[in-house]
Amino acid sequence: MPEPIHIAAIDAGSNAVRLSVARAYSALDIEPLQTERYPLRLGENVFLRQHFNKDVFKKATKAFRYFHEVMDEFGVARYRAVATSATREAENRDAFVRAVKRRSGILLEVISAAEESRLGREAVLAAIGPEAAPRCIVDLGGGSLEISILRDHSVEQSAQLPVGTVRLMTTLDLPGVIGPAQREQVHKYVRALLESKLVPRPNLGEGIAVALGGNAETLADVAPGERVHGLQTIELSLLRERLPDMLERDVHERMKSYGVRRDRADVMGIAGIIFVTLGRYLNLRLFAVPGVGVREGILQEIAHETFSRKEPHRYNGASRQLLVGTRSFARRLEYDQQHAEHVRELSLQLFDQLQPVHRLPEQTRVLLEAGALLHDAGHMVSHRGHHKHGEYLVLNSDIPGLGGRERAIVAGLVRYHNRKSEPAGHHPAYSSLNDADKPILRRLASILRIAESLDHSHRQRIVKIRASFQRGAVGLEVQARGDAGEDLRDAGRSAEWFEKECHVKVYTRRAPGIMNRIRRLFRPSSALSDS
Repeated sequence: MPEPIHIAAIDAGSNAVRLSVARAYSALDIEPLQTERYPLRLGENVFLRQHFNKDVFKKATKAFRYFHEVMDEFGVARYRAVATSATREAENRDAFVRAVKRRSGILLEVISAAEESRLGREAVLAAIGPEAAPRCIVDLGGGSLEISILRDHSVEQSAQLPVGTVRLMTTLDLPGVIGPAQREQVHKYVRALLESKLVPRPNLGEGIAVALGGNAETLADVAPGERVHGLQTIELSLLRERLPDMLERDVHERMKSYGVRRDRADVMGIAGIIFVTLGRYLNLRLFAVPGVGVREGILQEIAHETFSRKEPHRYNGASRQLLVGTRSFARRLEYDQQHAEHVRELSLQLFDQLQPVHRLPEQTRVLLEAGALLHDAGHMVSHRGHHKHGEYLVLNSDIPGLGGRERAIVAGLVRYHNRKSEPAGHHPAYSSLNDADKPILRRLASILRIAESLDHSHRQRIVKIRASFQRGAVGLEVQARGDAGEDLRDAGRSAEWFEKECHVKVYTRRAPGIMNRIRRLFRPSSALSDS
């Protein structure tokens, strides 16, 4: 199985440049090792003069050189470095990227606002787990405010507003105390852009809203609310109550009162106005603050890509012979061919999609395929106890291409394909395997058990499976024809063994059909009042 690797993510934002280093054991098991922050405010010049000056080039070189040294120290094998709002808008961004590469060796990628939002969403969904379905994710940075309105984890509306904290501070000249007139000016800027870019106006009510970024994390300490799914929150009514006191203080007083750095103290008041305005517009009471962002989204993707199979499976001659022999034997047993072939296809989809979690050797895929084709072989002897009869037939029949340990693994798959039996020392197939092969059989069987249950009705209603990875959990989104409720319920029960073997929680849900998506597009908006 693959060895753990060290990975890293760099986010060159408008307010600071940050590095995260982690050790990835699988797509789900990512251990943070080190975080670094360099106070390089890229947006300060860009938002006024549209370019980086020489001092920014000099400081950036120093920051990225240091980050490269940290990555070398940890032996980082894969990394991704991205730059967001400020760099996107800098007229000399290409020269900046070239300078960073030449002087530090780090390849910096300037990403779009849409990519920035996507990485943030991936980080949130991985952090909060599949039990929580956020209706809104907002990311307030130094240069912009990214908003995603979600339904069933899919984006329903999105908007990118140029009202980041550093941008407003520099363009409106708000470096310290913010008076009532200036507060109203910020409010009107944000409200006007919301009215123009987020139409129709969402009414989120009691839906879960998530806020990303250092500003949100600071305000969660200033105006803490009840925890939501174990996460800190910003209580918007409390923030509204405490905001005047924050705005009346200068930067030094905020640093002392709130225990924050200077480059947070000078923008936290602006952030407070933005969140209060946004909360009113979306009809929200709380923002959950998971403490993740673009870097965590990058780390998730690197881990997923690292532990996923890269090339299509190409079976060798022996594997092809095994499948030919398996099908030939199955046909002699008068098996339910449609059901067996469909379970085989679902098994392969699960094996490929869940590779980052089960981490089984690629050569075991064909054994899963053979087990799926033969899983109901015992019905020829008797419907009662067919899993045991099937094991006996596989162990004692002449199946071309199947012998030795492979025969025992396939026989074990047939025995354990449903919830009738669990591995035990007195079972013929399981007891014949060595200690290295027993975990392989258990993981393969746990996959087959989910696949078989997804066609519990024998009506081939589940046609496609898509896996997503979240904090300690795997989400299986299935595309189905007709009523697949029976199959999904059985799959939920049958996933328990996979959960135990791979130390994850599995959630199954049906993907929205095309008609549901069309209805959402044309759903009438509610009339809302500005509270």
